[in-house]
Amino acid sequence: MTHTIIEPFRIKMVEPLPLTRPEDRARFLKEAGFNLFKLHAAQITIDLLTDSGTGAMSAAQWAAMMTGDETYAGSESFFELERTVRDLTGVLHVIPTHQGRAAEHILFSAIHQPGMVVLANAHFDTTRANVEYLGGTARDLVVAEAADPSSEHPFKGNIDLARLEQHLKAEGDKVAMVLMTITNNRGGGQPVSLANLRAASELARRFGKPFFLDAARFAENAWLIKQREAGQASRSAAEIAREVFRLADGFTLSAKKDGLVNIGGLLGINDDALAEKARALLILTEGFPTYGGLAGRDLAALAVGLREVLEEPYLEYRQASIRYFYNALDKIGVPLMRPVGGHAVYIDAAATCPQIPKWEYPGVAMANELYLEGGVRAVEVGTLMFGKPGPERDETAGLELVRLTFPRRTYTQSHVDYLVEVVDEVFGRRRRLSGYRIARQSPILRAFTAELQPLAPTPLPAAGR
Repeated sequence: MTHTIIEPFRIKMVEPLPLTRPEDRARFLKEAGFNLFKLHAAQITIDLLTDSGTGAMSAAQWAAMMTGDETYAGSESFFELERTVRDLTGVLHVIPTHQGRAAEHILFSAIHQPGMVVLANAHFDTTRANVEYLGGTARDLVVAEAADPSSEHPFKGNIDLARLEQHLKAEGDKVAMVLMTITNNRGGGQPVSLANLRAASELARRFGKPFFLDAARFAENAWLIKQREAGQASRSAAEIAREVFRLADGFTLSAKKDGLVNIGGLLGINDDALAEKARALLILTEGFPTYGGLAGRDLAALAVGLREVLEEPYLEYRQASIRYFYNALDKIGVPLMRPVGGHAVYIDAAATCPQIPKWEYPGVAMANELYLEGGVRAVEVGTLMFGKPGPERDETAGLELVRLTFPRRTYTQSHVDYLVEVVDEVFGRRRRLSGYRIARQSPILRAFTAELQPLAPTPLPAAGR
């Protein structure tokens, strides 16, 4: 009996990877202001910055694009997508957007009230920014285990139900909604259990508050429920996902993740009046309600992707790929966010580089070193991304992580083996790394555009690739 979990697809088209020299990477990094977001694609060999819109589409998706209906109003591709989304989620109103953050902005604008509070397990960066931009407060109530990278709690994305009830009682009319992010991207791609979702939904309803999902990685969350939660192993990931969606009053979804497409988002709403307000905003900023900022071909590809993402051979392979990388780094001794999550491996940068204080961005230091060593682009999920400038130094964000995010259906095992070697080399010289200071930053979502300066000269890799 075979035990190897293989890619449940074969490769039909390839593109070359950029291969660069260590001295060139040092120059590229300096020209980018030591911010990996500002590198050019041609300067990166393995890109693990994000899994958002970076995956490979299937032959069936490409075929659907060829027959996409580009009618401005009343596109048949929209109605096919609407049928697919309703079958999966049960939602009444399906509103397409050009990506997930547009869905967030429209939802929070439509539900906005003065001094509004959004209670969540954990807001990711664009979600938090959209709440705060409107003058609201984004409150994170994730369970305590999420703050401990070494904890093996299987559902570290869970919301703290006792704290949720306390805030619902204390903040009353200010609470605009309860929001659950599945999986918890900020905290290591950790899943939320079905039991926790059921309980949070019941609490929201008891207090008369809308219950929404940030469902960007709904399929991966469903798969991890199937693998980890008692009583769920015999159910399909699709069945679990359907139950999860039906617990909610609506959702936002970046289709660039579990929609398996390169562009697109969705806003799902059950409330008729709220949906009417959302559509009015959509027309103002995105487009007509049957295309919402997308081409008909994009809508057609998304309808296929939402069905393909719940195919269990695909989900098994995706999790196995990430677990393979996680296990290899764990064997080396790299401090990791435990247990392995659904879409990425997260290195605990604070534990890896204890000589770098949090306000000097240890995650940035380690991510930049991975690029210098092997042309690998990762992303800091820590104080640069989530902290805020204080009078003298940054208010730190708690966890200091480096996220190595796997694009879907893109890299093979030899790429992963190469990644292991790169991380191993950097881990071996971790004590020699030094921190950074911010030279320039934006007041909103600064991690995307900030320019930094090293606090000590950044040496070339001793054995750069």
